[in-house]
Amino acid sequence: MAVLTAPAALAQTDLLELPATDVTGLREQTSYKPEQSESALKIDAALRDIPQSISVVPQAVLRDQGADSLEDALKNVPGIGLSNGDGQRDQVTIRGFSAIGDQYVDGIRDDALYYRDMSNIERVEVIKGPAAVLYGRGSSGGLINSVTKKPSFAPEQEIGVSFDSEGKRRTEFDAGWADLEQKDKAFRVTGAIEDSDTFREGGFLERKAIAPSAYFRLSDDLEVNLAASYLYDERLIDFGIPALNGRPVDVDPDKRFGSADADQDYTRSEVYSLTAGIDYRLNDVFTLSNTTRYYHYDLDRNNTLAHTDANRFVTAADGTLLVKLKRGNVQRKEDGLFNQTELKQNVQLAGMNHQLLYGVEVGRQDKDQQFFNQNDVARVPVYGDGLVAVPFQATGKTGDGLNTQDTFGLYVQDFIELTPHWKALVGLRYDEFEQSYRDDINDAELERTDYTLSPRAGLVWQPDDVQSYYVSVSRSYQPSGEMFQISASNAELDPEETTNYEVGAKWNLLDDNLLLTAAVFRLERTQIKTSDPLDPSRLVLAGEQRTDGFETTFMGKIADKWQLYGGYAYLDAEITKSNSKTNGVPNEGQVPTLTPRHSANLWTVYSLAPQWRVGMGANYVGRRYTSLDNETEMPGYTTVDAALFYEQPRWDAALRLFNVFDKEYYASAHGSVDLITPGAPRTLELSGHYRF
Repeated sequence: MAVLTAPAALAQTDLLELPATDVTGLREQTSYKPEQSESALKIDAALRDIPQSISVVPQAVLRDQGADSLEDALKNVPGIGLSNGDGQRDQVTIRGFSAIGDQYVDGIRDDALYYRDMSNIERVEVIKGPAAVLYGRGSSGGLINSVTKKPSFAPEQEIGVSFDSEGKRRTEFDAGWADLEQKDKAFRVTGAIEDSDTFREGGFLERKAIAPSAYFRLSDDLEVNLAASYLYDERLIDFGIPALNGRPVDVDPDKRFGSADADQDYTRSEVYSLTAGIDYRLNDVFTLSNTTRYYHYDLDRNNTLAHTDANRFVTAADGTLLVKLKRGNVQRKEDGLFNQTELKQNVQLAGMNHQLLYGVEVGRQDKDQQFFNQNDVARVPVYGDGLVAVPFQATGKTGDGLNTQDTFGLYVQDFIELTPHWKALVGLRYDEFEQSYRDDINDAELERTDYTLSPRAGLVWQPDDVQSYYVSVSRSYQPSGEMFQISASNAELDPEETTNYEVGAKWNLLDDNLLLTAAVFRLERTQIKTSDPLDPSRLVLAGEQRTDGFETTFMGKIADKWQLYGGYAYLDAEITKSNSKTNGVPNEGQVPTLTPRHSANLWTVYSLAPQWRVGMGANYVGRRYTSLDNETEMPGYTTVDAALFYEQPRWDAALRLFNVFDKEYYASAHGSVDLITPGAPRTLELSGHYRF
């Protein structure tokens, strides 16, 4: 799939046309109702044609909500559980399964462990359920694809600023140029600069982002697309607070447990990428696309956090309850190169229209890493000052080595219009995934290669232009390591497998202004690594996990001046089979971590006058467990946000109030241990944009 897309006017045929560039310029779409998804099928297909749950968070929603981070965007997607990602990265669960490595940019794997910036993101698409046919390994519960902003032939220049009551200071810019006569070249550059404080004690964020891109039409049939990006991110690394007696410790939301010198508790990452793509129309039947993406990722992480073992709390001689702290240092350097070649064919066979996709993906990632840890570096009062002097460098090196991953995948997909009311989707992917790890501490080398097949099938019935009903089944695989290094305990184990069974419906209502979706599903992961009952030091493929669920979403206009974007998810998730234990508690029968049974979101905007709009939203997240012993529970919560917008042709302003009722809540947790991140208090934000 090419990085950028070409103007629709360049190539129009009865059977095949190149994808259409968004020519709306910097004044992005105002509708909350998305029409298509680039991620689900990698072909032009309306959402109602796709036999799978897809959540698309469009630019209009991102802009109205003032979303700066991927976490901000994903609060609009039901069935998502938030992790604090070790205080260094975007990390979520989808339908009860970790999606730590299931991040993509314009359809290319982007699994480096960092926080993404939204200044260059047009929309965020979340595919629910396995999508290995097009994307390969991972994607148990789903994947996240961030679609970047592209050059257009309606360019504008825009600069924006935002400030809030907790110390946020952020500037964004977005500028474009184009040859409006020949329409054969266009350019765009986006970026952001941020120097902010946060509500957490000693919290800070320094960020710089820039992303230039270019489009060239070399002929009526050939287009070239180039893009680059650079992101620098430095912030307080924050693992949150510990738990006591099955609940987060009852302390002020700004309290943290760490070094008294905030300059010692930081994570710094740099990520840059270069991408080149071509789209070439061979004839009226075939289009060839090729995309190459190189990225480099550098991480310097230095953290202090509370212990998580059973003996983390001690009582001082005076009766003061203390918690032990430990110190860690992590350095990562990654280089990755991916190439995707795809051939699209639109052809009539046996009286039916077929949109065929043939693909080849090759990739290589080298991940060099070092880990240092030191336990019990200090003991601090749980209910007093939690900031103390700690050593900067931990004394014990616990990991050092180079992890290399080579990917080779072949895939084919056929989207078939059986009759005007029936459509079918079938696909199959073959993968070779080779891993090697050079362990420099133990002077050892490990290798493993997996050969897998990933199928997908779906059937769609559309009795009219309003209704669409579907059934689907898909499967993905999760190799040992997956995105981390293999080890002596798992190098001999075959991949785990995840299968999704889904029945759903999509309705275009109110004269095609409102999209309503609903789906019921069963998601099963089998051959999960678990302890060998005969030898607990070994792992065997005997575990199983299941999520039964229901999801519904609604997005678009319910009146000329009134827009909605929202959804609800019910997840009945369980570890159905396991020999492993967490803190002495058997995992079998437990609820997966960070998985709320109920979650819901609603965002609505109403136009009072041509220049004025008001917005209101709410997010509900049910109770979640912090680890598989299900001993510590984060209570459910509801937060409410509000906004007031004023717009002129050349400028606009927005006043947003987040967490209107100043609700104290817990936004996320580590996902494996009892380290919990408090949510932000009531915060007032003022932002504005000027176009010239």
